[in-house]
Amino acid sequence: MSTTTSARFAFPRALMTNGVTTVVILYLILYAAYSRMEAGALSVSAFSDLVNNTIPLAIAAAGATFVILLGGFDLSVAGVLSLVNVVLATHPLGGAGGAVVSLLIAVGIGASVGLCNGILVAYGGLQSIAVTLAVMILTRGLALVVLDAPGGGVSDWISDTFTNTLWGVVPVSGLVAVAVALLWCVFRRTNTGVALYAVGKDQTAAALSGINVKRTKCIAFVLAGALYGLAAFMLSAQTASGDPNAGSTLMLLVFASVALGGTAFSGGQGGLYGSMIGAATLMLLQKVLFSSGVQSFYIGLFQGFVMIAAVIFVNLITYVARRSYGHA
Repeated sequence: MSTTTSARFAFPRALMTNGVTTVVILYLILYAAYSRMEAGALSVSAFSDLVNNTIPLAIAAAGATFVILLGGFDLSVAGVLSLVNVVLATHPLGGAGGAVVSLLIAVGIGASVGLCNGILVAYGGLQSIAVTLAVMILTRGLALVVLDAPGGGVSDWISDTFTNTLWGVVPVSGLVAVAVALLWCVFRRTNTGVALYAVGKDQTAAALSGINVKRTKCIAFVLAGALYGLAAFMLSAQTASGDPNAGSTLMLLVFASVALGGTAFSGGQGGLYGSMIGAATLMLLQKVLFSSGVQSFYIGLFQGFVMIAAVIFVNLITYVARRSYGHA
């Protein structure tokens, strides 16, 4: 195939093999179905409610993506979500100033946990799944020490502001997600962002090319932890209370979102956009199933089937596109 022909088919091939494209199409199909089932699905209040429910999972999935792009695994997300949630619920700080301090505490706790993970994995040479499992158990234990049962309360300012809308149209929580996406857009083009993908694809080759592999790994874990803290802050704003098991219900959905968004668990392929849209798709699927009258204990079953089907579909489309355009 000539260079000109290859260039001509580069864009459609990239579009078809991109997991983000597939999950966006799936989301639009589900939203169309949801709008037919629910009379008020297209209203501002319904959309705002959907966004608010999605954001904690979307940001947590974005954080996990950093580590998965390295070819690692981070189970500490559940512990960080729970720990930050109970800390904010037991130490409410009112007003805008209190919200800023609470946000800094949330991100700081998450980043500190991520730093511990990064040091042990990158510089200690330990397996990420073993380290983060131990850290998850530790942080969940600390959450129980802080608050042994659901209770407490987040300040009204945080709860009201971050679940509200601007000008009665734009959900504030959605703007937080947009900010995360924009930061990723910038980070992806930095030397560290490029190094992240290089390490995920081939750690040895990355080291030989002069990339500081250990530093890159550690930064990825810190950024992941910081986003877990932000996700916990948004979760606290949504629930307005604390729960030492707050992160447990989201952990599996976090990794499901990453897989659905097209990020390869082998590392080096994917990104935050797909993971965040994958999270939105899973939350929308819950709405569709509830509207269909499906009982709650079947929802996990349907989510699993949809995720498997989506992953198979992405792989199939990728295979077909590569064969078709590769022989064009």
